[in-house]
Amino acid sequence: MQKSLHIDPLKCTSCLQCEMACSFENYGVFNNSLSRIKVFEFHHTGAKVPYTCTQCDEAWCMHACPVEAIKLDKTNGAKIVLEDVCVGCKVCTIACPFGTVNYVAETGKVQ
Repeated sequence: MQKSLHIDPLKCTSCLQCEMACSFENYGVFNNSLSRIKVFEFHHTGAKVPYTCTQCDEAWCMHACPVEAIKLDKTNGAKIVLEDVCVGCKVCTIACPFGTVNYVAETGKVQ
């Protein structure tokens, strides 16, 4: 069964609970910097919108990785980071046009 995450920006109250839940689910701690979901604030309007990896068709992050640590999962088509291959160079974070590839200092890897 494929999992998907549906984010409705119109329902966002900027409580950041989605960030906290994500970090707890993936790392066992409540730490916004470890979340794979980020809440972006449009300063000129005050609107806040949660976002995460868009799984781009082009996947510039995947093409930019010098050690091929981002691969296409053949079972569900998702682009995933192979943490055992990632060297933490952060090139993928620069290549991502949406800023959704995150470097985790605690692990020295990206997510």
